[in-house]
Amino acid sequence: MRTIGMLGGMSWESSAEYYRLLNEESRARLGGYNTVPSVLYSVDFAAIVAMQEAGDWAAAGRHLADAARQVRRAGADLVLLCTNTMHQVAEEIEAAIDVPFVHIVDATGARIAAAGLTRVGLLGTRYTMELDFYRARMRDRHGIDVIVPEEPDRTLVHDVIYRELTRNRVEDGSREQYVRIVRGLAERGAEAVILGCTEITLLLGPGDSPLPLFDSTRLHVAHALDIALAQ
Repeated sequence: MRTIGMLGGMSWESSAEYYRLLNEESRARLGGYNTVPSVLYSVDFAAIVAMQEAGDWAAAGRHLADAARQVRRAGADLVLLCTNTMHQVAEEIEAAIDVPFVHIVDATGARIAAAGLTRVGLLGTRYTMELDFYRARMRDRHGIDVIVPEEPDRTLVHDVIYRELTRNRVEDGSREQYVRIVRGLAERGAEAVILGCTEITLLLGPGDSPLPLFDSTRLHVAHALDIALAQ
């Protein structure tokens, strides 16, 4: 199996989920004691948040490109960025390494398209919902129309991620609000919803949602393992 490099720390809760899922999926596929050869580089999330809030995506791109080089030097044969939001700088990361960069939108979009769906809702950070990097790639490469909540619900979704989930707080009241927002997306024609922030899986599961959920984290992991196991 190829060695999977994980570029994480955004947040560490998200990275821990990636590590758990990679090894659970590896054991499910291969059996026995099989786990994933992996390398994890965890950045300081506080520095990333400061760049996000300042809108300094160029600095964030340089920072994560340098981290990706370190992951590669540590032996990674492919690289995962363990966050949806920072795929805003995916091009800079991809240009910095000479091994495959597994893009989370492509992993998610392929599964949605295979399900025959063409219009889906998206929950994530404000940056993921409002910047064009996610929706444009989903539309242009996979033919999928992505809709996001109206305000003030986008703010609510964002604040729950940063004030609760990235601090390992899971609140029942926030889950109820997310379910309400999913119902609103359904009323606007969404056939399913993308959990477009890795931490949202801590809050919302299939049993909670009135629409099918596409967990971008789990789909990203599965796609990476497909590549890692390919002969």
